[in-house]
Amino acid sequence: MSTPISTQAALAAEDLSTTGIVTGGAPRRRLRMEKVNWSATIILLLLSVTVLLPLYVTISMAFKTTGQAVDGNAFSLPAPFSVDGFVQAWNLTKFPVGAGISLFVTAGTVVCTIVLAAFASYAIVRNWDRRLFRYSFFYLLAAMFIPFPVVALPQIQLTGRVGLDNPVGVVILATMFQLSFSVLLFTAFLRSIPLELEESARIDGATTWQTFWKLIFPLLAPMSATVGIFAFLYAWNDFMMPSLIISDPALQTLPVRQNLFQTQFSNNYNVSFASYLMAMAPAIVAYLFTQRWVMEGVTQGAVKG
Repeated sequence: MSTPISTQAALAAEDLSTTGIVTGGAPRRRLRMEKVNWSATIILLLLSVTVLLPLYVTISMAFKTTGQAVDGNAFSLPAPFSVDGFVQAWNLTKFPVGAGISLFVTAGTVVCTIVLAAFASYAIVRNWDRRLFRYSFFYLLAAMFIPFPVVALPQIQLTGRVGLDNPVGVVILATMFQLSFSVLLFTAFLRSIPLELEESARIDGATTWQTFWKLIFPLLAPMSATVGIFAFLYAWNDFMMPSLIISDPALQTLPVRQNLFQTQFSNNYNVSFASYLMAMAPAIVAYLFTQRWVMEGVTQGAVKG
């Protein structure tokens, strides 16, 4: 005998209710409350406060008047809001000139780091069986543990003698100091690219140069974005290298210009904080819009490598 249609519908409804589909939620048997890791949550909150609180003070002090900035209440809101600090900081630090120099140094460092690191990584990965390339990789890794202050004096003397005590010299040195970490990221990503792709390109008559630029380099786009972001943050925020290498104060970058006018900012906190806010704003905006690429590039290189 065939089951009546009404009976079949009732059985189907009962099955759906049991699995949780009708109620719109997860199956009742699988519905479990996840426990909150309060220790990790508290630690993350504390770490967030250590970052957000200084940022709040910087923003609030930048929009205060000189009288409000020295009243001893750094956490109070500006009343009224004032942009006089930004105007004075703009004029004192010659912000357009400093921003242009910082942009030149940063853009040059980013481009040179990506290109040179991609070249070196491709040569190392595809010639790993040769000692010269393998030892070159280990040499670059060892260079990661040499901070700039250790070699600052010979670098200052060398750049001065060859006429590179200017922003161009800073670009060269910043690229060299970023090369080790960038090669480490690129090599991890390159090992995930199948060698058969290059073999097929060579069968079609492509040279090594054409294979790299038309096939390999476009595939390195996620990691190139990651390397470029790290190089951008390093070059834009760097203070020590430009201050030691560039001899002409008129060619200094924004972080150094802020230090040069520190005596003038000593009593005008609103001017100093406004200057700091203008200098770090590009780095914050760049990271907010590109942090997704940073995580994707690092994750892909780690998983595939």
